Amino acid sequence: METVEFRAEGQDGQSMGSLRRNTRGVGRILLFFAFLVTIAYGIQLGVSAGLRKITTSKFGAINAWTSGNVNSEIIINGSSRALVHYDPRIIAGETGLTAYNLGMNGIQIDVQAGILDAYLARNKAPAVILQNLESFSLEATKPGEIYDPGAYLPYLSNNALYQTLHEIDPQVWKWRHIPLYGYAVPDMRFTWALGVMRWFGVQGPQDYFDGFNPRYEQWGQDFENFRKSLPNGVSYRIEAKGLASLERCLRLAQKKGAIMILIFAPEYVEMQRLERNRGEIFRHFRELAETYGAEFWDYSDSPLCSNRDFFYNSQHLNARGAELFSEDVARRLRWFLEARKVATAANVSQGSDGSE
Repeated sequence: METVEFRAEGQDGQSMGSLRRNTRGVGRILLFFAFLVTIAYGIQLGVSAGLRKITTSKFGAINAWTSGNVNSEIIINGSSRALVHYDPRIIAGETGLTAYNLGMNGIQIDVQAGILDAYLARNKAPAVILQNLESFSLEATKPGEIYDPGAYLPYLSNNALYQTLHEIDPQVWKWRHIPLYGYAVPDMRFTWALGVMRWFGVQGPQDYFDGFNPRYEQWGQDFENFRKSLPNGVSYRIEAKGLASLERCLRLAQKKGAIMILIFAPEYVEMQRLERNRGEIFRHFRELAETYGAEFWDYSDSPLCSNRDFFYNSQHLNARGAELFSEDVARRLRWFLEARKVATAANVSQGSDGSE
């Protein structure tokens, strides 16, 4: 009996010792992974901080408004056609009001609404919002198709921006909460490298001016190839989410007491002829403008639209075309504000009381 009891006690001791060793092993593994996660978070924070330190080009422009340092009286919002068409320097010079361009490449109307909301969350409300339109302005972004994800990764603490992106694609939660996931998986442009280089004092040249990015390219052959590929023309979708997103922009302007002006910037005339449902799309633009008390300025008949010398492709003006268009918009805006008795440098100097 004593021998049996001794063996039983020995087996129990061995089992307890093995359990303790296994527990310590699991603990060390968990501690190791916690260490890796901490390092990953640290690297992500460092990369994002580096990107937020950039003062030139695209990130310099984004950093200005996300940090609340813009506070302009005129804001231009939209996609690439806003980015390359509207020169805030010309608009400010004509109206006497400060101006800034929020335009970004490749973004649909739902992301544009999120950017406007994110801007308003960090900056003073503008007096005027110029919302650029395009023929595809009533199409929303599809999940998995958010353009240039790396441009948003340093700014996901802005809830208006994060919620917009998350509603488009629920997978965006990984960008915010899984360390380095955003820079390693959806971002295919190695954006993280820009953040690292900034810590070493390296950043790109300045090619954005108050958010405006002029393009000096000339007309190429892309449009001819595009037209040949669409012998029956092209139709753009009119989606409920697209309509709702444009309405969101209009409501944001109303909420902030800003004058909203919807503008369809010049588009090459032969491209206009390919758009089969253009009339229906523009009917929605006019109806929304009327519903929300906004202006709608249509530049489809501008002389610029007939001259390839002012475009580098069918949708985008080159730097010379943008200069002429910005001058036209600036003059028209000044006249409009003077008629509305909104204070500008010009009408104040002429004795207007500047009251609405």
